[in-house]
Amino acid sequence: MATRKASGKERPSYRCTECGWTTAKWLGRCPECQAWGTVEEFGGAPAVRTTAPGRVTTAAVPIGEVDGRQATARSTGVDELDRVLGGGLVPGAVVLLAGEPGVGKSTLLLDVAAKAASDAHRTLYVTGEESASQVRLRADRIGALDDHLYLAAETDLSAVLGHLDTVKPSLLVLDSVQTVASPEIDGAPGGMAQVREVAGALIRASKERGMSTLLVGHVTKDGAIAGPRLLEHLVDVVLQFEGDRHARLRLVRGVKNRYGTTDEVGCFELHDEGITGLADPSGLFLTRRAEPVPGTCLTVTLEGRRPLVAEVQALTVDSQIPSPRRTTSGLETSRVSMMLAVLEQRGRISALGKRDIYSATVGGVKLTEPAADLAVALALASAASDTPLPKNLVAIGEVGLAGEVRRVTGVQRRLSEAARLGFTHALVPSDPGKIPDGMRVLEVADVGEALSVLPKRVRREAPQEEGARR
Repeated sequence: MATRKASGKERPSYRCTECGWTTAKWLGRCPECQAWGTVEEFGGAPAVRTTAPGRVTTAAVPIGEVDGRQATARSTGVDELDRVLGGGLVPGAVVLLAGEPGVGKSTLLLDVAAKAASDAHRTLYVTGEESASQVRLRADRIGALDDHLYLAAETDLSAVLGHLDTVKPSLLVLDSVQTVASPEIDGAPGGMAQVREVAGALIRASKERGMSTLLVGHVTKDGAIAGPRLLEHLVDVVLQFEGDRHARLRLVRGVKNRYGTTDEVGCFELHDEGITGLADPSGLFLTRRAEPVPGTCLTVTLEGRRPLVAEVQALTVDSQIPSPRRTTSGLETSRVSMMLAVLEQRGRISALGKRDIYSATVGGVKLTEPAADLAVALALASAASDTPLPKNLVAIGEVGLAGEVRRVTGVQRRLSEAARLGFTHALVPSDPGKIPDGMRVLEVADVGEALSVLPKRVRREAPQEEGARR
């Protein structure tokens, strides 16, 4: 039983307008979401209450006697999504999927809803952003039709809960949580209070019914999940859907997972007929040629625990302006600038400073880990000398400012993936571990040793003035 302590007078209270965190005193920065200038006064402080012990609903038992079969995952029908989820959807689990507009969230979840539907497991797809006819047209296009898949267009929370009582689904897909509102809560749909109430009601319904729930979440212009940060704490799984809208590759990355690891990454290909999982996505990032081309180098990157072979390309041309261009795509500009400095100072390639340099990856993949440094450096050196690297060569390693090649994690997995795809030579840091059969590995200690793989390295010097040549 709750009893209220007497207070002398009403005290002011403050709340963060970004995440809803409350406090009794004003702060310049919210400790919850780390936003500045968002804590504002909104009314009296909540009354201090004390709660007396009450009747327990379920007796505590030793953990060894708890039945773990109730948390057995059920496959979604999409192998790549099962990989990220840790085997599938657990009954009562609530999954939040967030991503940029147009990346393919609705297409993926509609496909999952159709494949997960069966006689014993009904699926309810609730859309708050589109009409039912629009969703039906997409379902026809991607082949996501099933007699046990139910579709409803609702933006009222009470109506959504009513559909749950009528359909009794095993899986609920809500697209999206920011478009549904409760009439009992003040505020527009998508506000902090509304999102908190809608998410809380659906989480309670999922736990009580043993129903899996997939929620679509919007993101801000910075890429963070929109709404209160409390939403990410309440759900069981948080997935991030990534991809360039101009490329075919899509990645589903686990940010939080109470039922599995967050190291797994699911790869998908978005096309006109829908979205399909890619068990072997390395082919999207490679350009197979009969003869090697200058300015290209292959590396093996790790997305979670999955190795992917990617291609780095570089092009250097004479600059027509006083300040040469530095353009990158799929690579971090700062890392490319570091490799240029290392090549000029440690590799003694003096022609790079006065030339326009373009560097990119193939297939829309983004290489952010330092393990791609050696491949970037070799691609730049190959482009500067107009000399191709040996065929079937991959380069793995982090390059320091002193020119040394440092060790990276997962070298054995990277080499195994390269050997599986037919590559026979590799440049790696020292002590790579067990080497796959049929692969020749050259251990390099610095950039100078790595550049020795170029058949004939020609250092391009800056063009001299006409008077100096005379």
